[in-house]
Amino acid sequence: MIGSLRVAALLAFVVLCALLLLLISSVQQFGAKLSGAAAAGDEEELLRDAFLCQLKERRRELIPLLHQEAGNEPSGVESRLLVGSTSEVTLGSTEAHLDEVGCEALVDMQALEVLGSGYTKLVFKASLAGGQSVALKLVNEQGVDMKRCLEEFKDPEGCWELVSYKLKKEMILLRKLQHPNIIKLKGHCAGVQGGRGVEAGRLAVILEWGDPLQMIQLLQSPWEDRFRVCLDLVRLLHFLSRSPLGSIGLLDFQPQQFVTVSGELKLTDLDDGSPKETVCQTDEDCTLQFPQRNFSLPCSAQGLCERRNEKRNIYNAYRYFFTYLLPHQAPPRLTHLVDHIMNTTGELTADVNQTLEAFEHILHLYKSGLHLDNIPPSILRDYTVMRGVGTSGNVDYRCWPSYSQHGCVLSVHGAKEAAHVCNSHSQCSSFTLTGQKTWTGRLLASFKRSFSHLVPDDSSEVYVKKSLETPSL
Repeated sequence: MIGSLRVAALLAFVVLCALLLLLISSVQQFGAKLSGAAAAGDEEELLRDAFLCQLKERRRELIPLLHQEAGNEPSGVESRLLVGSTSEVTLGSTEAHLDEVGCEALVDMQALEVLGSGYTKLVFKASLAGGQSVALKLVNEQGVDMKRCLEEFKDPEGCWELVSYKLKKEMILLRKLQHPNIIKLKGHCAGVQGGRGVEAGRLAVILEWGDPLQMIQLLQSPWEDRFRVCLDLVRLLHFLSRSPLGSIGLLDFQPQQFVTVSGELKLTDLDDGSPKETVCQTDEDCTLQFPQRNFSLPCSAQGLCERRNEKRNIYNAYRYFFTYLLPHQAPPRLTHLVDHIMNTTGELTADVNQTLEAFEHILHLYKSGLHLDNIPPSILRDYTVMRGVGTSGNVDYRCWPSYSQHGCVLSVHGAKEAAHVCNSHSQCSSFTLTGQKTWTGRLLASFKRSFSHLVPDDSSEVYVKKSLETPSL
């Protein structure tokens, strides 16, 4: 009997709750009809509050980047990038640091071509008044992010500030993170009061010019040049792991984010760099996920995923660069060292310090010629050497990978290695050393099938197989 009463009471309670919900719903619908205009106003106010919250959050994210060391105050121009109202933002600054160029450089600047158009930025190749080529980055006011913001919030100045966040962040990072493998900030323009276009406050960042990284072309280049790209990348990651701002993870790690300047690899996009390690409670929070595999990392006693940024950078370097550029055509006596790097970076068993040491060790062996100890010095006895002369009437043959598309030009440590290469080519009858050197200091040697005569050339020396007749001057 008591049980039946309890069930009845429970059913009565459920029915009462259902009736109460219906009543509330009816009242809400009725109120909505009476105060539709007021509700619309409340919705607009909520949207505006959300928009202002986003702007404040972006400003807060920039503040830690402005302090390279504890107690340092941001510079004048950097402070103006963080002001609280959009009217203040448009005042901008022509202030430049050291030898940087400012807004005046934009007056006579000529845009040569569009290099890229993304959600937030436009990138141009431009020429300064003196003819120097630079890369010019601007906010993409016709981009997806700007259009979406205007549709939602209908605030042109506020949307410009919100969308320009990445460009502001990139400029600050370029100031704080100066390294040979990071693109150099040539200058900026944050606008001039009363001006037009960029001068009205539309932030412009001026960078040194670099050639876009062409992976297909790089795959066809000599191993020495491919090794250089990988070495430069590891040197960059080593710096980022202990930068003045802390360990920085490159969240958008793609070959398209890099350029080359005189053969040297440089990172040109820093807006997706993050100096924050992931907060965690357990090791499961620190799982590093990639398309092909995942890695488990420890959660430290401080509640941070240990070296997560560093590990992410290393594995991305492995899957985007090392896999394609490092093993193929590596010198035979260095193959085991290259394989070791591939294994440790592919499995994340080595940190960035150990990886850099492994690369520097290979570079030392390669530059010094210590990896050629299996080539006997007597190999040169098969050749007649003529110094102070070059060859003419050449009959070339092609080899791969060559520094020349019209012949066979390879880098060698010296005449001994060149003779070893010539002996391995059935077409080769002679080689010439001209004194030209690669970035490692190795000599460029030109290998030929034959030539008709010799010509005076103080910087050249010719080696001809003794089994062949030596032409005279």
